[in-house]
Amino acid sequence: MSGDRPSPLVIERILRDRAGIWQQIVAEGDLNALTGRMLASSAIALACYGAVLGAFHSPLMALTSALKLPLLFLVTLAICLPTLYLFNLVFGARLSVRQSLALVMVAITVTSMLAVAFAPISLFFLITAPDYGFFKLLNVAILTLSALVGLRFLTGGMQVLNDHGLLAPEVAKTHADAYAPASVNVPAPATPAAGSAEPAPAAAPVAGQAAEPAVVSAGAAVAAPAGATAAGSSANGAVATSPAPTHVPAQSTGQPAVAGFPPGAVPPGYGPVQRPWAQPPVRRGEPTQRPASMTLLYIWILLFGFVGTQLAWTLRPFFGDPGQDFSFFRSIDGNFYAEILRTIANL
Repeated sequence: MSGDRPSPLVIERILRDRAGIWQQIVAEGDLNALTGRMLASSAIALACYGAVLGAFHSPLMALTSALKLPLLFLVTLAICLPTLYLFNLVFGARLSVRQSLALVMVAITVTSMLAVAFAPISLFFLITAPDYGFFKLLNVAILTLSALVGLRFLTGGMQVLNDHGLLAPEVAKTHADAYAPASVNVPAPATPAAGSAEPAPAAAPVAGQAAEPAVVSAGAAVAAPAGATAAGSSANGAVATSPAPTHVPAQSTGQPAVAGFPPGAVPPGYGPVQRPWAQPPVRRGEPTQRPASMTLLYIWILLFGFVGTQLAWTLRPFFGDPGQDFSFFRSIDGNFYAEILRTIANL
């Protein structure tokens, strides 16, 4: 699926063509339409799930919860998005506002769609086990699980943007230069001279000097009986004798003998070639550097969670205690976490 569908079910494209979504955000291609479809899909899904939550109390509570649950996510996004954008700017990222908004909307869309997928399960327990404490903890667990999956999409998208150099462009450029393909020297096959059947005879040693060993080309075995001597004439007629070299084994490969070079040395006359790999080599044991924007993203996720839970406590009730009358808002006392612990203790 390569093109963007003009359908409100944008979640299908997010799940099927995740790489295409990230590439569209990187290229900033038609982000306004994509963000608008994700916003509409998320609002509809959260409204449906909110209606299930409020149905535990009354139809009027179901209607108000259907309005307040999308409002909860959108207000939390409006509060926390400027912080994410400014964090990225401070640490050198090149994300635009539209790219940041689209990334967070992908996470919210996945969260809302996964939550509405659990709506039949929540409705089933509402009908078969109408216990207020259990129903509240069940739906809190559903929303928490959905949010974790959605935030995983957010971190995956930010990682893709980091790979494209939008989070840490200087680090990405330095990393690319460090692993750029370098030319290496490889030995070229030596071609024997045409018409040379035998190696040239070695020069005779001068009298009074130590005899040098003869250079034998590879592939030719030279043997001499033990004790045999090699004779040569000097310029004044004196004859000097030297022990002949013993048997030199021939190389089985048939290639000419090449002098050894220390590691890193380049023999003269060898041409450069490119490395055979197209991607940078993987250096095992080398620590990978995480850009500061990715670290701040995890801090921002915690901030987003704290703001969302506190805002949910402010906008309550969503479920509606059956022992109390309907009210659009409750008085702000206590906090979300204390209420969850108290509900678990009362089970």
